[in-house]
Amino acid sequence: MAFRSVTARPTSPNANAAAAGAHKAPPATLVIFGAHGDLTKRLLMPSLYNLAGGALLDDGFKIIGVDRVPTDDAKWREELTATMQEFTHDKTAEFYVEKVDETNWGWVTQRLSYVQADFTKKEDMARLAQHVQGNAVFYLAVAARFFGDVVEQLGQAGLLKQEEGAFRRVVIEKPYGEDLASAEKLNARVLAQADESQIFRIDHFLGKETVQNIMALRFANGIFEPLWKRDHIDYVEITAAETIGVEQRGAFYEPTGALRDMVPNHLFQLLSMVAMEPPNSFDAEAVRNEKAKLLEAIHPVRHEDVVRGQYAAGTVQGHPVAAYRDEPNVAHDSTTETYVALRLEIDNWRWAGVPFYLRTGKSLHGRQTEVVVHFRKPPFALFRETEVDALAANVLTLDIQPFEGLTLSISAKHPGPQMLLAPVQLRFQYKDAFRLEPNVGYETLIYDCLIGDSTLFQRADMIEASWAVVDPAIKQAGEQPELYAAGSAGPAGAEALLARDGHSWATLKEE
Repeated sequence: MAFRSVTARPTSPNANAAAAGAHKAPPATLVIFGAHGDLTKRLLMPSLYNLAGGALLDDGFKIIGVDRVPTDDAKWREELTATMQEFTHDKTAEFYVEKVDETNWGWVTQRLSYVQADFTKKEDMARLAQHVQGNAVFYLAVAARFFGDVVEQLGQAGLLKQEEGAFRRVVIEKPYGEDLASAEKLNARVLAQADESQIFRIDHFLGKETVQNIMALRFANGIFEPLWKRDHIDYVEITAAETIGVEQRGAFYEPTGALRDMVPNHLFQLLSMVAMEPPNSFDAEAVRNEKAKLLEAIHPVRHEDVVRGQYAAGTVQGHPVAAYRDEPNVAHDSTTETYVALRLEIDNWRWAGVPFYLRTGKSLHGRQTEVVVHFRKPPFALFRETEVDALAANVLTLDIQPFEGLTLSISAKHPGPQMLLAPVQLRFQYKDAFRLEPNVGYETLIYDCLIGDSTLFQRADMIEASWAVVDPAIKQAGEQPELYAAGSAGPAGAEALLARDGHSWATLKEE
């Protein structure tokens, strides 16, 4: 992923691409396993639609959908078109447009073809191979338990061989394993079939502009990086809070839980962006090396530094919510956590002694993903003879979603004859500075995969280092989680976790 200086104000997807200096990806075939799944319909297709609108896909680009469902090219196109039209009716959807641009969507549908195949059958994979020539990306939009099987079948069918200058790449979704042992096993299976450079372990969280902006904020502004260390920072919070419950996903969520679902991927990606050392360049391996070092420096979490919670019945945004144990496909005595909070320590010179607090949960009071950096309080000596009775710490809040931007809280003199301080905020919002086009976060990642830029994708060592940190907490599964009312800020134990150090969580904001 290249970082470029942009001074012009973008006004359309095409202008966005042009302003960023991006060029068309090389011609390639995108093979999507799981062609009829929600991931394909609701995230991948809108992303391809946006990339087409941004003129970032070559005219030689092709899309092959693979699934066991019996259908044909025309019916698959109709199904996807119907889903795209749904996006024009739901303003709360992750991807909403007032109108689907017929030219851009037509460009995509002209390149769609469908192959009915079962990836467990060698003869079906051999038949698929006849449809794939030249550059190809294989996207595994299937359940996690099939990742290893699909890659092995691709390898055995010869589809991962890179010959005559053509590339072959595999995109693997999260969750990548369910603990350290399973992640190591999956890595071994995958890397037996392809080189690490061919594997793109994707986390769509990193496709969000506000996440990528963390590196821009730190390394492109001289006022932040000199203060970005234990001498000036007291503690850091990372929050991913949701107002929705598990809804109809009980069958998936029961064996997974909040810890596996969110922490080793989404939250650790934010943590690595915030805490990594400056890379020597924005070369993919330089960036990933620093992220890997950071993850390896995190102490495995201790039992006393983990709080697990589960939502009970309550009210969220004025609507009654049933207890997690009363949701469909959830055991009535379930011990699965729907909320988890962690206290982590990083054992390096930059961060020694600075606690990092992570929390994520469902059916909470507010929906927000943010990083809150609390700076140390300034010395009080100068204000001892004034009316100021306390000095507030400066707080930098990086809003990832749904609020996109950042806020810096500072103290300023209140007008008047006496020295009185008042808190004020300096605020930047993306929507005020740039014209934002609807996107789902996959656009950048798909484009980067096509051009071979692995900066925003995880390597095997990064995956395993993340699981190693949380493995002790995973072994706590089976313990009774602390109940919290739906619509609250989470379990009381999470507040106690910070209060132990004299800190408190930032207040969850309502949309």
